[in-house]
Amino acid sequence: MTGPQAEAVIDLDAYAANVAALRAHVGDAQVMTVVKADAYGHGSVPVARTARAAGADWLGVATVDEAVALRASGDVGPLLCWLAAPGAAFAAAIDADVELTASSVAQLEEILAVAPRRPRLQLKVDTGLSRNGALGAEWSRLVEAAAVAQSAGRVEITGVWSHFACADEPQHPANDRQEAVFRAAVDEARAAGIEPGLRHLSNSPAALTRPSARFDLVRLGIATYGVPPARDLDHPVELRPVMTLRGRLAAVKRVPAGSGISYGHTVVTDRDTTIGLVPLGYGEGVPVAASNRVSVGFAGEQVPQVGRVCMDQLMIDLGDRPARVGDVVTLFGPGDDGEPSALDWADACGTIGYEIVTRIGGRVVRSYVGGQS
Repeated sequence: MTGPQAEAVIDLDAYAANVAALRAHVGDAQVMTVVKADAYGHGSVPVARTARAAGADWLGVATVDEAVALRASGDVGPLLCWLAAPGAAFAAAIDADVELTASSVAQLEEILAVAPRRPRLQLKVDTGLSRNGALGAEWSRLVEAAAVAQSAGRVEITGVWSHFACADEPQHPANDRQEAVFRAAVDEARAAGIEPGLRHLSNSPAALTRPSARFDLVRLGIATYGVPPARDLDHPVELRPVMTLRGRLAAVKRVPAGSGISYGHTVVTDRDTTIGLVPLGYGEGVPVAASNRVSVGFAGEQVPQVGRVCMDQLMIDLGDRPARVGDVVTLFGPGDDGEPSALDWADACGTIGYEIVTRIGGRVVRSYVGGQS
């Protein structure tokens, strides 16, 4: 078999189906599909095109640079970004019809100072994540400053939003507290003369499990890629993993019992066995923490990864199975051929599914099937 030696296959039809299923689940709320971090490692431009075609009302990214790059690719339609250090290219974003987020009075003032025309802005309130957004009295100051600027015709405030901290634990008491704080923040904005066109609080897990927090829009990230936000999150939406990560065997070697495998000899074979060399390592984003903890798919079965994951390669124990150089090994995918999922890898590595898919890069070739590639 020929083809890339390390490949991430992105199923855009699965992505579109996930978006459609989630859209149906959230009812009347608008849907923002989040394509930050190169669409969680899936490729922002093809995923964004597919999202638009699948009916996403909005796209969301973290940084101004991500937003401007999407516009440069030909994207049109509502687009929000929300994370910027001082000196970000706010003027370029406004020229590209990107909606920005102000999380403080200082950020609002910086945006207005460089705006080439009246910008469309959303205000972010910190409701308990203690991350970005205006907190407490700072929220009151931001609302007042935004109201003054809007009355003067300098800005159009189009939304108020925040982000859950514990939505992947639906019974966590922080969820009720954050929703209450958010509702109060919206009321305060309205009392100051700001009528937010969009109120949004829910991320993927909240959109799946918390109808009261859907408001006008939900932001859907990891769920659109078919990765559950948490292993035990109970919801009725059928989601299919979008990314399949695979490589072709670069070497197949028979080794005797007592052979040490990879750096540090963290595994020593207890029998004669066949070791396969897969050309994917931490240079491609495979976590070193996966060493000796995960399985991969081979010929319809799962086989163990053995030895320490290297920069360019990892080893698998094939036992007595027949194998040849060039045979395909699937690290994770939707499970159609018995391979583990990205969430299985996350559980084994003590991390989250978000990290497993987002970190894949380096020399991995992305190929796309279906959708708006």
